[in-house]
Amino acid sequence: MAVTTAAAYGIYSQDVVLTDIVRDLNQAGFANEDICMMLAPTHPIASVVRDASLFNSDRDDSVASAGMIGWLSAFGAVLIPTVGFFIRSRVFLHALMVAREAPALCGNARTLVGLGFSEIDAAKYEGQLGRLGVLVYVSCQERAKTLWAREVLRHTGARETNTLEETITNAVEETIMTARAAA
Repeated sequence: MAVTTAAAYGIYSQDVVLTDIVRDLNQAGFANEDICMMLAPTHPIASVVRDASLFNSDRDDSVASAGMIGWLSAFGAVLIPTVGFFIRSRVFLHALMVAREAPALCGNARTLVGLGFSEIDAAKYEGQLGRLGVLVYVSCQERAKTLWAREVLRHTGARETNTLEETITNAVEETIMTARAAA
């Protein structure tokens, strides 16, 4: 079961400034709860989350970690494979829990399928995420807003952008062409 077919996504390198992307999405009318991010385990934010400790003796590091975790907790969902996840939105929680059992939730191809990607695209983007660093997914209530979200993501420097509806359409067309070629 997918979150929605009204969504846009962009894939970014690890050096992207996520606060800039979020700021631009917010200014374009998208709420933090509509934003889902998947970060590679090698992303700098993953290190902050992995190293966060309640018992850290360095007060400045503890404050910085708490600030980062608070920021991540404001989004619909943030998934960091092998590190952890933050889910605020019931829509994302439902889709991601349906996709995988909770212990395995931390971001793999099944997680992307839960968000509405086809199996083929989910495997492709999982590989890209591991190499590039960040996938930003924006859930939209209206299909027309997905095109706007895609343009915002493109404007913020995404290496690849698309709408989920276009991805599903392309996957269906590829499947039809493959079936015709095999016949």
